[in-house]
Parts: sequence; structure tokens; C-alpha cells
Amino acid sequence: MNKLDLNSSSTMEQQKDSQPKWEAKVSTTLQKASANQIFSLFKDFFGLNKWFPSLSTCYGIHGENGEVGCIRYCTGFSLPPESGGVVTGEAPVSGWSKERLMAINPIERILSYEMVDCNIGFKSYFSTVKIVPNGVDGQDGCVIEWFITVDPVVGMRLEDLVNKYDVGLQGMGKNMENALTSS
Repeated sequence: MNKLDLNSSSTMEQQKDSQPKWEAKVSTTLQKASANQIFSLFKDFFGLNKWFPSLSTCYGIHGENGEVGCIRYCTGFSLPPESGGVVTGEAPVSGWSKERLMAINPIERILSYEMVDCNIGFKSYFSTVKIVPNGVDGQDGCVIEWFITVDPVVGMRLEDLVNKYDVGLQGMGKNMENALTSS
């Protein structure tokens, strides 16, 4: 089960050309894993590729894993690189990003990060993931909520971007839940 919300908000900080930020939320419900179990996997900030279907690589390049200010390097996005994926005379270029952990709250099970550099079209990117218990005392699993705020991406519609995140979150949720229930 998933939920999808779209907004193009002008209340957020504006880009120089005054285009409103894109805001979106995708979510998925997991029946067999608790909020605490899922958050423990998200705290491994350098290990996102273990769960996110299209990421081939994710590792730390600055700081301690899970500590505010640490930076991860990720490759293998389903979003194409700005160069179109090919550099003349060279091997195809993979989509990559460098992402800094901005906040982590283990009590509320919230993690926020920003992209500090990438080749996949984002000029600004801020994201918050929140893991919420589902049902009375979390007995019905949990809900992963992923909030995204970005400047409009050239050549892409908000709906297409959100669809990619939704598909990725659904796959990631299944991968996490399967890992926890098979051990």
C-alpha cells in the first residue's frame, strides 16, 4: 500500500528565477516490520544501496556513519545523468550524488539529508524520511514517509520524478522487510 502527494509550493525559499520549489511525499506501509526495526536500517546512512533497488554503490566520504554532517556518495540512480549518460570517447557515465546527513532523531525516527553535489539534474534537494508506527502500539507494522523538496528539474515533470521515488520506496520497503523477516 502506498500514498502519493504532490505540491508545487511557493512558500519555500525561492530560487533566483523565482520558480517555486517542488514538494512531494511518497509513503509505503510495511506489515511485518516495526518502526524501530526499519529506522535501525535507515540509520546506516552509508548503506542505502543495501536496500534501494537502483543504487549500485553507497559509501561514506566524510565523517562517521549516522552522525550529523557525514556525507555519502551514491551511484546507480534511475535518473539519467545531466550529460545523458555518455561522455564522448569514454565509458557511459552513471548517475551519482553526494548527500549530507542534516538531522537524525532516533526517538521520533526521523532522518533528514541534502544533496550537496550531483550529476542527475538537482540544483537543490532536501529530503526527510520519517518512520511511523502503524496501528495501536505499532502492532500493524509501520509506514515509511519520504518528503522531498527540490528545485524544478529541467526536462522532467514533478509527477514523473515522484513516480520514480515512489517505485524506489516500494522496492526499498520490500527489501528491508524481507531482510528483517528472513533472519
